[in-house]
Amino acid sequence: MPGRAKRTAKISKKAKTAGRKTAIDDGRLEVRNVNVPGRVVRLDATKFKAIEKALLASLPRKAPGLTQAAMMEAVAARAPAALFPGGEKVGWWTKSAQLDLEARGRVKRLPTKPLTWVRN
Repeated sequence: MPGRAKRTAKISKKAKTAGRKTAIDDGRLEVRNVNVPGRVVRLDATKFKAIEKALLASLPRKAPGLTQAAMMEAVAARAPAALFPGGEKVGWWTKSAQLDLEARGRVKRLPTKPLTWVRN
């Protein structure tokens, strides 16, 4: 069983370094998810910041807020065409930004049906 011990050691070493920030600025930033506490992924900083700015500009500060569909439409209208030609992938980036902002406390989910979001 010596081979098995070596394989386990390699996996644990990878697991230890998986969440570590890199020292190199590779144009990415760490993004959180309110639904998965502690999980951090690295996404393209330029695209993320553009969508984050559009999302914050679209969301009202008071109830009733925006539904998911209304939020997607509002952000798609403000998304830079140079980064998102034809509105490609805007929905995915919007949801990523919404989950990150919610995890950081900058956006609040209201307990309505359908769900709505407002800025904090």
